[in-house]
Amino acid sequence: MAKIKITVEGYKCERCGHEWINRKQTTPLVCPKCHSPYWNKPRKNPTTKKSPG
Repeated sequence: MAKIKITVEGYKCERCGHEWINRKQTTPLVCPKCHSPYWNKPRKNPTTKKSPG
């Protein structure tokens, strides 16, 4: 039996960094790990805590 290399395209969440291979042929609606519907859109501003005053 010969070995072959198989390349598969997957997805990566822009929010949590999770990488996965989708079972269906359609684009996923949410990230399977963090459930964010914005998995394919990077954050506009990084979250920073603002001190009052």
